[in-house]
Order: sequence, then C-alpha cells, then structure tokens
Amino acid sequence: MTYAPPLHAAPDDEKAPDFDVIVVGAGNAASCAALAAREAGARTVLMLEAAPEAEAGGNSTYTAGAMRVVYDGIDDLHQLVPDVPDDLVAITDFGSYGASAFFDDMFRMTQFRTDPELVEILVLNSLPTLRWMREQGVRFQLSFGRQAFKVDGRFRFWGGLACEVWGGGPGLVEMLHAACRKGGIEIRYSTPAVDLVRDDGGVKGVVVRTATGRRSIRARSVVLACGGFESNAEMRARYLGPDWDLAKVRGTRFNMGDGIRMALEAGAMPCGHWSGAHAVGWDRDAPPYGDLAVGDNYQKHSYPFGIMVNANGERFVDEGADFRNYTYAKYGHEVLRQPGMFAWQVFDAKVVPMLRDEYRIREVTKVTANSLEELAGKLDGVDPRRFLETVRAYNAAVRTSVPFNPTVKDGRGTDGLAVPKSNWANTIDQAPFEAYAVTCGVTFTFGGVKVSERGEVMDRAGRPIPGLYSAGEMVGGIFYHNYPGGTGLTSGAVFGKLAGEHAGQHALSLQAA
Repeated sequence: MTYAPPLHAAPDDEKAPDFDVIVVGAGNAASCAALAAREAGARTVLMLEAAPEAEAGGNSTYTAGAMRVVYDGIDDLHQLVPDVPDDLVAITDFGSYGASAFFDDMFRMTQFRTDPELVEILVLNSLPTLRWMREQGVRFQLSFGRQAFKVDGRFRFWGGLACEVWGGGPGLVEMLHAACRKGGIEIRYSTPAVDLVRDDGGVKGVVVRTATGRRSIRARSVVLACGGFESNAEMRARYLGPDWDLAKVRGTRFNMGDGIRMALEAGAMPCGHWSGAHAVGWDRDAPPYGDLAVGDNYQKHSYPFGIMVNANGERFVDEGADFRNYTYAKYGHEVLRQPGMFAWQVFDAKVVPMLRDEYRIREVTKVTANSLEELAGKLDGVDPRRFLETVRAYNAAVRTSVPFNPTVKDGRGTDGLAVPKSNWANTIDQAPFEAYAVTCGVTFTFGGVKVSERGEVMDRAGRPIPGLYSAGEMVGGIFYHNYPGGTGLTSGAVFGKLAGEHAGQHALSLQAA
C-alpha cells in the first residue's frame, strides 16, 4: 500500500468535536478501548461497527473464549472465577502459568521475532486486565471442558490455559456491549469507517459510510480496533501468497483491512509478519465465512491423538510435536499447502471418546468404517493404497512401551518414520474408525501497524501520529509464524485497554488546552 493524500482533510473551523473518542470496531479490543477511554475521563465515546447488530463484534464473536493469563494456582484463578466449588478444587490440579512461561511461549512460538516491549506489556498486564474486565461485568469460567483431562480420578490442566469467558465469544461481546451501554457509550451498527479526518496537526475524526451517504464525525482521539485483512481474499493473496484467497475464513466477513489501510494512508509504519496468519484445521465443507449458529465448532483440534493424511495418503506433519495450543494456529497453513488443500484426520475407537465436542456437531464432514480397508475407500480424494501403507508403517513405528498421558508431553512417539510423531502416538487398529475432512481456516492476519507502549500509532519516522491509537489484530509485531492458544483475546483486551486509556487522556488534554 502506498501513501495517499487525505481525501477528507480536517475543516479549518474550530467548532467543538462531536465526540471525545471514536473507536472504530466493536469486538473485544474495541469494547475494552471504549470502556477504558470512558473510565479515563472521556465524556463522549462512540463505537463504530461495520456489521449489522446481528453480526456485531468482529472475530471476537466467533471465538471459543479462551484467554491466556498468568496465574499462580487457584488463588489467582479465584480472582477471576470466585465461585469454584470446594469439592471440585479438591480433585483438580490447576498447575500454574507464570510470567516466565508466558514469555518463553511467546518467543518460542514466534521464532524469537516478537517485540520484547509489546510482549512485556501483554504478559505483565494479562491478569490485571482480566480482573478489570470482570469489574466491567465480564464473567469467566475454568476451562474444564477444553483444557483438562481426568487422570487417576483427578482433573489435570494442561497447555497453559485454564480460563475462558462464560458463553464463549458471543457471551464476551454481549457482556462488553452491555457494559458499554451502561457506561453511556454509543454503538452505531452498519456504520463502517472509510477514512480518517486529519490535517497537519494529526487525526481529528473519521469519515463513515451510511445509508444516506458519507459524512465526517469529528473527535479528539480515534482508536482503530477493527481487525486485520483476513476477510479480504484479494489482500490475502497479495500479502499471504498463492491459494490463500481460497482459504475459508473462520470469523466475520467484515474484517476487510480498512483500518490498516486508513492508518497506512495517514503515514503509519507497517509492522509485523505481513505474510503470516493464524490459520487452523477447519471443516472442509464449512461456508466461506464464519457461521454464528455453529460458532467455533467447525475447528477440528484433536489431531494430536490421531494422524493426518493428505490426498496422497501420506502424513505431512508431526501431529504430536507439542500441545494442540501451540501447533493448531500454524497447521492450517500446512493443510493449505497439501494437494487439493485438504486433509483427513483419522482416529480409532481407543481415542474417539477423547475427541473435543466440535467433532460431534451435526455440520461435520465425517466417515466411519469397521475396517481400515473400508475406511480407505471412504476417504474422498485420498489414494487408498498409499493410505493403508501409511497406517501400517505408522502402527509398526509406535513406541507402545511408553505410557500414554494426554496431560503431558509423554514421549510416546514413533521410530524410523520420515515424518515422526513425537507424543501421544497410539496405534490405529481398533474399530470402528472415524475420519474427518479439514481444510485451512484463517482466523486473523499478523501484519499491522507499529504502536508505542501507550497504544499510539507510530509514523514512518518513529513519531506518534497525534490523536491516533490502535489495538487488537491491527497491532503489528506481536505474532510471527505461530501463536500460543488463547493469546489473541488477551492481547486485544490488554492493548485495547491501553489504547483507550491514552486516547481518553489525550482527549482530556486537548479539551483542557
């Protein structure tokens, strides 16, 4: 994207702005920004949502609601979920997830490219921000269904995640919007921002498109929190590369990259992994964009307990390289690279009871069989002969002498395979067999704009653009190549609160002047 002169320069007159703060977007990051701006003293705050009310909330509405947070045992978790029954606590090992573990995961997952200053803000503010969200009216619960297995009569949490929002993504957006309305924050639906109002002194508002045409809305501060470009097939092909325009989109159809475009046209510094994205295994027959009736359940994330094969009937990733939380956001890309851009996940009767609930929905591309030969004939698009050879070689390579334990990296792997399986390897030999067809589902893109430690959007000379702030998926420099599960919502909340606070303070300083 090249720099373009402003289409709508700020008027020369000095009439009072329409609002102290305008927040572009209405998801988790945007809502946290609006609430924080109001809390910081901004008297009038407006949120602009491109989607109609029934589809509001951006990608936040489509998430399962997990939030990665630093905690040191049940006492910290009690700050977020105070009503855990004592008898449940007595039979649960919650473990802990310290700041050092969060730092290590972020650096390891991003191949040490993540911005250290931004990561420090994210990690150290994770628990305080979730406590603040609870004060705003957001309810949390412990992730027993997704992040704990019962072993020897005790629940054991795994993978660094213990907390999620009550009601998932839809519940999160509903609670945040209720808090906004309670705080006197106006939300305008079906009102996309299409340009920034700006002059040499900085950003002075936005231009919106309405049913009656385009109009300018003035403000002392603007927070852009309206997502990445994952919904835009043209931009995906341009930045992510060939065939990304053919990928499914997990969430909203409204994240078209307009916020990034507006920021870059205002002189913002591009930042982050522009050719990278969070992409997962997604049902092959899912619709092109997310379906709120199904929500996040088109995902298929129990692959560590089975194998994945491509059209050639061959395995192509180490399904047990790490916990699902640390591989699922990059394995969608691996599926996209396979012939036909699909794969089949294969399980036998030993592990089927352990599959996540998303495997049991009605809207699923699934086959079952009573023998591997029968299964081979049902895997649409797969070479049946090579599939059977792959399964036989895999079964012979499994280290069955090592105990299986889904709550730790158990070392139950394979020997001698070109593509190893490092953990949780079980032979595929007990009928009935089940297989699920997946393709690539894009969640959000990693490229964005550079922000300061105050959430200010930085220009290409390294200076803050006066009056312009950003949060959420638009913040570049945090994620590269991969992503620790549950970090997206936490990052959106942390940087949304940060940007909103300083946008509100900036508005107050202009008013005082």
